[in-house]
Amino acid sequence: MVTRCRICGSNKLFKFLDLGFTPPADQFLREDQLKQPETYYPLTVLMCEECSLAQLSYVVPGEVLYRRDYPYESSMTQSGQLHWDEFAESVCKKYQVKKDDLVVDIGSNVGVLLGSFSKQGASTLGIDPASNIVRIAEKRGIETWDEFFSPRIAKKVVKEKKTASVITATNVFAHVDDLKSFMEAVNILMSKNGIFIFEAPYFGNLVNFLEYDTIYHEHLSYLLLEPIIKLANQFDMEVSDVIERDIHGGSFRVFISRTGERPVNQRVASFLKREKDSKWSCPETLAKFSQKVKRNREALISILNSLKSSGKKVAAVSAPAKGMTLLNYCRIGTETLEFVTEKSTLKIGRHCPGVHIPVVGDDSLVSNNIDYALLLAWNFSEEIMNNLKKFRENGGKFIIPIPHPRIID
Repeated sequence: MVTRCRICGSNKLFKFLDLGFTPPADQFLREDQLKQPETYYPLTVLMCEECSLAQLSYVVPGEVLYRRDYPYESSMTQSGQLHWDEFAESVCKKYQVKKDDLVVDIGSNVGVLLGSFSKQGASTLGIDPASNIVRIAEKRGIETWDEFFSPRIAKKVVKEKKTASVITATNVFAHVDDLKSFMEAVNILMSKNGIFIFEAPYFGNLVNFLEYDTIYHEHLSYLLLEPIIKLANQFDMEVSDVIERDIHGGSFRVFISRTGERPVNQRVASFLKREKDSKWSCPETLAKFSQKVKRNREALISILNSLKSSGKKVAAVSAPAKGMTLLNYCRIGTETLEFVTEKSTLKIGRHCPGVHIPVVGDDSLVSNNIDYALLLAWNFSEEIMNNLKKFRENGGKFIIPIPHPRIID
């Protein structure tokens, strides 16, 4: 249980959202596991009054989340690939990354981002604790170490290779419990004028667009810029730039360098002013957010019940971790959904954690004459809907749950 803020150490934490108890969102079950016990953990979010870091009240060990047949692969959708290519190209251009410079990606997954850096001519190394995912990355030709990132591993990289000119962590920084040890490792690994860049969902978007389904046990922190600046300053570092990106429902890309090594872009001050003016971390704002979450659940259940009572067949499309939070919080199971479809072979043939809905291929939508598809990966809704042309031609319609449930005809 979390009793102190992982960035500033304050014990002034207040609860603003309770999504009940759920199993880890990425622990998809094999058929033989369905009758075995599942462990449920509290999914409650706290806000630090001192530094404005939102964080889960309970930390599930990383060994449980990532070391047990981890099923998540970095997005290889067309829009996802364009995002990674833009990331690598813009960083190499902005920081004049040369051929012999080392780029290290923490939580590198199957190596999609590092593949984009390789195309730019950089030397790359991935570090990731999910053994099955590391094997996939290695088969793709991306050197990847099967480890949790730590000061010990950082020293090993420096000894066996060199210091890193660029360190990246996309959708990883918010997964780390011991952020001080993490930043200590960054400090060891990063060259004198190097840059550490992380990308994560932005808490302001979570509040503004009711993205409560992005809350699950891997996401330990929900980030604003203010607490990041306070963390960086503890290691004689500073945020030198920050930009917004529209991936994953609205993310921000944060650039951290050693204090005084790089000019600080005016965007940093603009971000901080907006955070102060928007009052996203205030109890009143978060109390309203919590009420909206409850109303979203009621509205979605109402739509689904109405469709089922009129004899319509409903399934879900895509099985991201966020979708598992939605299904478990709203208690949507096999009584409502025929199945969930997926492209990832790591999930097809398994069952959703908690609700035990079977995961099948996308072609099942048409072959089973599904009338409505609940689009769980709403952050890629346009691309997914375009890809499911046959389903649409067959009269199929989509239900998008966030920020408010609605049917797309």
